[in-house]
Amino acid sequence: MTASLVQDIEAAAVLLAEATDVTLLGHVRPDADALGSALALGHVLHRRGAAVRVSFGEPDETPETLAWLDEDGLLTRVADLPPSDGLLVALDTPVPARLGRLAPRVATAGSVLVVDHHATNTRYGTHHVVDETAEATAVLVTRIIEAMGAELDEPAARCLYAGIVTDTSGFRRASPGTHRIAARLLEAGVDPAEVARRIMDDHPFAWLPMLSAVLAQARLEPEAAQGLGFVHTVVPVAAAATVRSEEVESVIDVVRGTREAGVAAVLKETGSTADGPVWTISLRSAGGIDVSAVATELGGGGHRMAAGCTVAGAAQDVLDRLREALERAPLLRVS
Repeated sequence: MTASLVQDIEAAAVLLAEATDVTLLGHVRPDADALGSALALGHVLHRRGAAVRVSFGEPDETPETLAWLDEDGLLTRVADLPPSDGLLVALDTPVPARLGRLAPRVATAGSVLVVDHHATNTRYGTHHVVDETAEATAVLVTRIIEAMGAELDEPAARCLYAGIVTDTSGFRRASPGTHRIAARLLEAGVDPAEVARRIMDDHPFAWLPMLSAVLAQARLEPEAAQGLGFVHTVVPVAAAATVRSEEVESVIDVVRGTREAGVAAVLKETGSTADGPVWTISLRSAGGIDVSAVATELGGGGHRMAAGCTVAGAAQDVLDRLREALERAPLLRVS
């Protein structure tokens, strides 16, 4: 860690240790890293006697695969949040817009701590722990908890492990330091098989026909993405209606395994506007192209290897925009 990051972590630890009332927010449609990080830190603060709430802008219900991480009942509906916050902590959220309808709370909070690992983070808080080299926000939260001198017990460790195992694609992209953090979490009592099963491997039967229909529409364009190959598919509203949001989000993990494609994309229909259907797009790179640049060009953001954005328009028009952006995206390496 750099000296400045160490200082930022220590400053965040002091801020949190002194806090008595805290609201922790993850981004809209939270994943295990966003919600696991918020719940882990919330658990530690709750145990220290602070009033704690954990929330997110949408959807209204917590994803079923993540709700079981809430050991202390900290998850709070948007309607039940107080009018303003003494200390607001935004986790895994590079820009306020990713907080959705909760974004205005940033301007009214007494202090705002931003903890994030996205390269596109705009440092919109009063305090920051931002490190784009960290594989997960949960890695940074682990370091903050340790800097606070707080016990890393099993409920907190479980939440942190969930964030790390998912954001590193099952530790495929984890550094030695992150493996050492994972070892400490396991020593705290985490059952890695249970976490992986409940968050990544447990699907209802309806997932199979949905996946079959969606994968049947997948297309491979070997010459696209600067010759590295582009594979993509679409999840229409009708297909998504039969399963949980978790099953829809899991499609990208199947599509990205295409050997002939350097970039994978899944377009998930989430609504409609005057401009046409609204698509939430998941992008994954095999290592040759910086997909965060593609997502940023289309109004989103993320990491070089994994990013996303939301775009309105006909599916083919959106795919055309993706193809064009991929041709302009920086190359990371050429295999």
